[in-house]
Amino acid sequence: MDLAKQAKIVDSIHDTLHDFVGQRLKVRANMGRSKIVESEGVLMQVHPQLFILEVDRKRGRTARQSYQYVDVLTGMVELSQNGEPLFEPFVPENPLAEAPAPLEEREEETVLS
Repeated sequence: MDLAKQAKIVDSIHDTLHDFVGQRLKVRANMGRSKIVESEGVLMQVHPQLFILEVDRKRGRTARQSYQYVDVLTGMVELSQNGEPLFEPFVPENPLAEAPAPLEEREEETVLS
């Protein structure tokens, strides 16, 4: 995926989230090392490079978390509302599935035919 296409996708993520300001969203964030954090909160602000959610904590407390649009693009952060994802995956789950066969396999196929 080239940079121009990525920039357009990031802009579309920003524009879409701008429409959800003030609404409750569920966030599933991959924090690395098999640690996945799920939280629910209100989308408070959208900025040019990131967005801010006010998430619910124990005993009625809240905390603010910020995420970058690039994390949504790469699938590290997933957003949903009422169980419906806001965005479809932008990056194929198995990029090797779209790759051409290795050279050795292609040569064998041409020899057999």
